[in-house]
Amino acid sequence: MLDVVAAVILKPDGRFLLAERPLGKVYAGYWEFPGGKVEPGETRLAALVRELHEELGIEVDGATPWLTRIYTYPHATVRLNFFRVTRWHGEAHGKENQRISWQMPDAVAVAPLLPANGPILRALSLPPVYAISQAAGLGVPLFLERLQSALENGVKLIQLRENQLSAAELESLAAQVVALAHAHGARVLINGDLELARRVGADGVHLQGAQLLALAQRPEIEWCAASAHDAEELARAAELGLDFAVLSPVKPTLSHPGAATLGWERFAELAAGMPMPVYALGGMSSADMADAWQAGAHGIALLRGAWV
Repeated sequence: MLDVVAAVILKPDGRFLLAERPLGKVYAGYWEFPGGKVEPGETRLAALVRELHEELGIEVDGATPWLTRIYTYPHATVRLNFFRVTRWHGEAHGKENQRISWQMPDAVAVAPLLPANGPILRALSLPPVYAISQAAGLGVPLFLERLQSALENGVKLIQLRENQLSAAELESLAAQVVALAHAHGARVLINGDLELARRVGADGVHLQGAQLLALAQRPEIEWCAASAHDAEELARAAELGLDFAVLSPVKPTLSHPGAATLGWERFAELAAGMPMPVYALGGMSSADMADAWQAGAHGIALLRGAWV
């Protein structure tokens, strides 16, 4: 298995860099995330820094681990270690006479792409914040007001988790949340109830830990995520091919005072090598985003902090 690093070089507007494989290489003419093989005795981060200097003429100032995916091509099996690169200096250009292009995840205009890159583009379409509903705590009318405000301020991914409501109340609220979210281009996942998600036209379902371990295959719905608290649950989410997972609790929370927490070091150990994005949950605020990225998280999941 070849150990390879790949860079998702990100601009603040969400654009990322793709490079065309040059003549003389396998899959010449295909577009890919820039990177290359890890040399013996070289760390993956060092390999990333070296490859981006050699291929694009840039110097990396800030890179964080992200996803790891294994893909078998006809000529080799590769372990693709993706990093997000958010800070660099120098003007990116094709030092090997390859073309480069800045693209958006939902509107890639170059082709063909290397076959391994489909799941990466899907993961890139996920925002850094996953907002978890709090209608029971705020009251439904106030929550809907806060939801409207959050959507106007850019929230794009919402989990509706309201176990204290009756079935009728929950379905009514779910329909309203989906309508509001879709009007603002946001996605909604329903916690634990696949059939309700289908009935109200939600974008997906968010599985609870027990549901995750009991499933034999991924549910048939566009987006599927799960809650995880340990290595076993994360591994099962990966085996089922889920779109993302939420790993918790990272820090102490108001809802579970005194409960054991993972901390960032353990979070990083568990998230390392995962093929899908992992959000950090538990005591999170917007101030935790940098730590989350450094630990390999895709972003943070917010409960109370999403609706202030």
